[in-house]
Amino acid sequence: MKRLIICLYAILAWATPPAWAAGAVPPARDLQKDGAAARAINGAVLVVLVGEHCQYCERVLNEFLIPMSGNKTYRAKVVMRRLVVSDDEPMRDFAGRPTTPRRLAEQYGYSLVPTVLMMDWRGRILARPVVGLTTVDYYGMYLDEAIDTALAKIRGPAPL
Repeated sequence: MKRLIICLYAILAWATPPAWAAGAVPPARDLQKDGAAARAINGAVLVVLVGEHCQYCERVLNEFLIPMSGNKTYRAKVVMRRLVVSDDEPMRDFAGRPTTPRRLAEQYGYSLVPTVLMMDWRGRILARPVVGLTTVDYYGMYLDEAIDTALAKIRGPAPL
């Protein structure tokens, strides 16, 4: 009986997608609409490039981006989307042209996952990408710096 329960748990763990797969950072499907939504809030588009079986990507999503996406302050600044770099599902780029996540990631020249890109409503990169998961203790600060840099370019510098 104990062996059966262990097998059932193993099957469930294997069959259950990672928490971020259905989490609060939706997949990028129409970046033109996402850009319009960011423009409407005078904010930026945050696109996180992830790998399908990337543990670091899961950690970035689960420990940083998903909690941020539930925060009203961040929702007033950025529209967050997830892009699985090996995905060939049809989507639209910032100009409304058909593409795939794989082609879009190649177009932006990603080399490592996870990579967080901060973009304007046209798809122009506004801040240095946050590449990889370096020091977890400082990762939130790196994200905030990228967001602040992007917003300063969109909204102007924050008043002192």
